[in-house]
Amino acid sequence: MSTHDTYTIPAGPDDYLVPMAGDARFTWEYDGGRARLLALYQKGKDKQWDAQSRIDWTLDLQHDNPLGIPEHFNELMGSRTWDRVSADPALKTELYRHQAGWQISQFLHGEQGAMICSARIVESVPGLDAKFYAATQTMDEARHVETYAKLLQDKIKLAYPISSPLQQLLDETLRDSRWDMPYLGMQVLIEGLALAAFGLLRDMTTDPLVRAVTAYVMQDEARHVAFGRLSLKDAYAQLSTKEREEREEFVVEACYLMRDRFLKREIWERLDYDVEDCVDAIEHSASGVMFRNLLFTRIVPCIKDIGLWGEKVQEAYADMGVLDYAGTNLDGLMAADEATAEQIDAEKRLNDARLAEVDQAIAVGAAG
Repeated sequence: MSTHDTYTIPAGPDDYLVPMAGDARFTWEYDGGRARLLALYQKGKDKQWDAQSRIDWTLDLQHDNPLGIPEHFNELMGSRTWDRVSADPALKTELYRHQAGWQISQFLHGEQGAMICSARIVESVPGLDAKFYAATQTMDEARHVETYAKLLQDKIKLAYPISSPLQQLLDETLRDSRWDMPYLGMQVLIEGLALAAFGLLRDMTTDPLVRAVTAYVMQDEARHVAFGRLSLKDAYAQLSTKEREEREEFVVEACYLMRDRFLKREIWERLDYDVEDCVDAIEHSASGVMFRNLLFTRIVPCIKDIGLWGEKVQEAYADMGVLDYAGTNLDGLMAADEATAEQIDAEKRLNDARLAEVDQAIAVGAAG
């Protein structure tokens, strides 16, 4: 089945072209490099995995709630729309399926953007150590595209085109000729937001397939954000005042843009809901405000760490209500992401061992 057959609204032509500028940089120095980046590159090689074998694709999603999100976490809770839809099981199932299709579609489109941006970093970044790591990330992102495409096409079977805010941010990131902008736009901002969104889904879902897919992707993405931090922290220490202000302006605009990305107008328009009622619920309900704020838990401390912490950035984060996240321990979050993925692997091995014991017992009984 073509993906276009599953889109709820037309996605446009297959070839979406983004003109790119900037230099492809070669280096003839093959010895040495930054120790922390080379260590991250080694970890990137060691942690490669196969989406077909690591994930149990025999698991099915719930038809009436594909992402397994408990009802009290629904973003429309408390709205007039929710009161109407939740009273009708068929409408409620339709809502959950469209929310799942939209969410995984945006993850999928974002991962394709990350694959293209990481390939762009290989091409444009000055140092060979960074080129090495970006090459492993390109493979990671290809695997993520493969994984989310399979989840969307085989399990959810309902897709949405890329949201306008995400598409706009990808366009601006790729069109910029400065070598550091794919880092800043993708590694820090888009990947940072994605990590937080993944984490919320991983920790809220009751579905084992959704939890496993999300945890495994997060295990990779935490390294990607660390790559952006390591590479940009050194480079941005050398910026002029004007150069730093330009990048801070980009950060502020991008963060407001990404916050609006999760208003999900496409769903409410497609389902012929009261769009303003839905948007108002997301913008002002306690759960909606909490969700959108938590999306910035990874971005804010990273922006501070790489040195883009001018007055305009701090004022924007204060306006969004996320300034307090500046003290978040990113290394601790990354370690927790790693541990969660390994825990899921351990649970899977234990379950496989138990199934093997049962099969063996049945075989012995049949033979006797």
